[in-house]
Amino acid sequence: MHDQDLPTLYRAYIECLNRQDWANLGQFVHEDVVHNGRRLGLDGYREMLERDYQEIPDLQFNIRLLTCEESMVACRLDFHCTPKGRFLDLPVNGRKVAFSENVFYAFRDGKVAEVWSVVDKAAIEAQLASRV
Repeated sequence: MHDQDLPTLYRAYIECLNRQDWANLGQFVHEDVVHNGRRLGLDGYREMLERDYQEIPDLQFNIRLLTCEESMVACRLDFHCTPKGRFLDLPVNGRKVAFSENVFYAFRDGKVAEVWSVVDKAAIEAQLASRV
């Protein structure tokens, strides 16, 4: 895959997520996708995303930093959202929170094949503590 194609492909993938266009997710995500070491497959990955949107109805993926090399993407995503209940085992319960996620993707056959993701839980904890 050419470096110049990967940013365009990744941005289209993020747009697909933000539209919740699950019917077209397979255009961007490999059938055997692995997330944080767990083989979810496309169906499991879609279920994970659908669950995220059920728990966080105003979820939107916002690209803050993006770098691509060969078949790898590194991205910092920003979120400003309102989880309905517990999020990352924290009692957010409908409060607006802002946080980032650092995520790396390995592409195979032009699709996301492996994802490594770390959410900045400390940022959410700090916001919840300041509102007590």
